[in-house]
Amino acid sequence: MSCLNDFLGIKIPIIQAGMVWCSGWKLASAVSEAGGLGVIGAGSMRPEVLAAHIAKCQVATDKPFAVNLPLIYPHAEAHIAHILAMRVPVVITSAGSPSKYTAQLKGAGCKVLHVVASSQFALKAQAAGVDAVIGEGFEAGGHNGREETTTLCLIPELVRQVRIPVVAAGGIACGRSMLAAIGMGACGVQVGSRFAVAEESSAHNAFKQAVLNAKEGDTELIMKLITPTRMLKNPLYKRLKEAEMAGVAPDALRELLGRGRSRLGIFEGNWEEGELEIGQVAASIQRIEPAKDILDSIWTEFHIYKKRLAEDWQ
Repeated sequence: MSCLNDFLGIKIPIIQAGMVWCSGWKLASAVSEAGGLGVIGAGSMRPEVLAAHIAKCQVATDKPFAVNLPLIYPHAEAHIAHILAMRVPVVITSAGSPSKYTAQLKGAGCKVLHVVASSQFALKAQAAGVDAVIGEGFEAGGHNGREETTTLCLIPELVRQVRIPVVAAGGIACGRSMLAAIGMGACGVQVGSRFAVAEESSAHNAFKQAVLNAKEGDTELIMKLITPTRMLKNPLYKRLKEAEMAGVAPDALRELLGRGRSRLGIFEGNWEEGELEIGQVAASIQRIEPAKDILDSIWTEFHIYKKRLAEDWQ
């Protein structure tokens, strides 16, 4: 059994990523009920909305689940207050320094993981006292590191440099990619894009269909001057890319981006004006499925290819 299973109290070492406008209580509870770690994405929620999702998740499952908390977003302290009061068992922090809240969360009995895109930040997270790091390669959708370090390069380096468990993320959507991650030393994986289009995902059906239509090369990591983000190449992307290539200043780029673009694209399904955040692996996603089927298929395929690899290399 993976050490991640023992640590988190789950059966399958797969974490569902906390994705804005996709991962509410329905998706989180479905993944947890199926044996993985479901995650509520707090990045798109006001404090009272997060509290409602936590309460509904606690009714829907008695299994462990997590809240993903981007630390640079507004309301972080109010979110922490709800997480502590409602005794959320696992917290995944991202997009900021984990040193601010880790001791407080662990003191209340929470297990804390932090998302990193480099060994430098992994070491800082370890020093801050987190229990594990999630190493996210630049293949991943949404906000990402400027370094463009791929999962294949990132995970072995994290495993070499830190003493705490490493979870692999970025470009993982099937059992074969999970097996590769475990082979590099990860104790488990985090899967985002495939769960973003699960039946239980709160994303708009138009967004899900856009992901299913995606081909190789249809996503790109842009806006490195402000917040590096991987998104589908829609009309909004084209305007942002043109401005970026023209050397537009960061403040002007922020003004062009505006506010609420991820809600517009992911939750409301606006292809023209929305920010359609998804990973490179979108090109391999073929259908909308229940979260349990996604989890089961990844885990089953992992074992099939693990056995095949052992037989081929005897």
